[in-house]
Amino acid sequence: MSTLKQRDSKVIWHPYTQMKIWPEAIGIVSGKGAIITDEDGRDYIDAGSSWWVNLHGHSHPHIAKRISEQLLTLEHVIFAGFTHEPAVQLAERLLPLLPGDMTKVFYSDNGSTAVEVAVKMAIQYWQNKNERKTKIIALDQAYHGDTFGAMSISGRSIFTDAFADKLFDVGTIPFPEKGAEELSLQALETLLKNNDVAAFIVEPLVLGASGMLMYDAAVLEQFFVLCKKYDTLIIADEVMVGFGRTDSLFACQQIETKPDMICLSKGLTGGTVPLGVTACSQDIFDAFYDDDRTKTLYHGHSFTGNPVACTAGLASLDLLLSDECAESRKAIINSHAAFRNSIQHFESIKDIRQTGTIIAIELETGEGTTYNNKERDFIYRFFLERGILMRPLGNIIYILPPYCITQDQLNKVYEAITELLTLLNTPTRS
Repeated sequence: MSTLKQRDSKVIWHPYTQMKIWPEAIGIVSGKGAIITDEDGRDYIDAGSSWWVNLHGHSHPHIAKRISEQLLTLEHVIFAGFTHEPAVQLAERLLPLLPGDMTKVFYSDNGSTAVEVAVKMAIQYWQNKNERKTKIIALDQAYHGDTFGAMSISGRSIFTDAFADKLFDVGTIPFPEKGAEELSLQALETLLKNNDVAAFIVEPLVLGASGMLMYDAAVLEQFFVLCKKYDTLIIADEVMVGFGRTDSLFACQQIETKPDMICLSKGLTGGTVPLGVTACSQDIFDAFYDDDRTKTLYHGHSFTGNPVACTAGLASLDLLLSDECAESRKAIINSHAAFRNSIQHFESIKDIRQTGTIIAIELETGEGTTYNNKERDFIYRFFLERGILMRPLGNIIYILPPYCITQDQLNKVYEAITELLTLLNTPTRS
């Protein structure tokens, strides 16, 4: 009988994968808590929350129960001109938790679409007000998604090279490296002074796909203050950092000045089913609220506001807002900090950084930091062989775990990282 791996290789094209180099996918048959189990019965600790989506662990009974009940009530309905209890209730519960004066939720399907919606809102906002502000500003190493609009406002890289001539122009500013933050601030103000900027979009505190790059909340505050000074909309892409990843529920809660729009996905449903949210202030909504139909936001998806997805979001919020979840996040943060201190001496570490429950280690591999670093596949296999799913960003490894991860499981991950650091410290290795 053919295995999942064998059957998959005949019919599936996997994301972010050179299929000739990595032709076989591990067949996963079940998941529980922080553990996923393959078809051979082998367990893996999901140290990266399956691409940063899983907040509370796999197959969580509370989320599963709520979803199964919803499926027997209403699985889906068109969301143009119709509504339902899960969508309304999720918006009612989510909006008061968000930083800023968010009053409206626009549902979509994933992080990229949540960003697309925000960018379209920003550009049309100024058009509806008869003001010529069309430019978007972003950080030059940002990643905001894989749709064309999201690629346009992301840093140019191997992710976007094939489509370079199809992407629209964006004003970019340097990532605020420690000690060189003023360069980023000056670059932002220079662009804002032209008075043609519709919006500034940023991943608050942590740039995920770019290598878990981290910067201080004080810099984020200065970015936002400048945008307010020059009457520019602020889009906070909290797709990765939202829902407690940076310690606070949302990264923008760590500063005083608030965004005009917030993009959410990934942990929104606890990683159970796809859902995207673009939340906005009343001022944004009011610019579209008109007798003139041309001022409508003509954007939507077939599965917009899906009742099952919204129910998953409600169940995930139940868990997220519990004292138990807050204590788990604190435990992870403290554990990471202790581990960070214990490995500072390794010469194989180029840099180590932590924000909240996210810890990233940049490895010294003899070449620059690139997504296709020569050691990437070796590192990936190294952890898989030890029963750990840790998908590196080139030479950068990171732990971004489900909040339910146990200390024993974290220790196993830490031990494997220490083993790798020791191996990389040796002049030769097999």
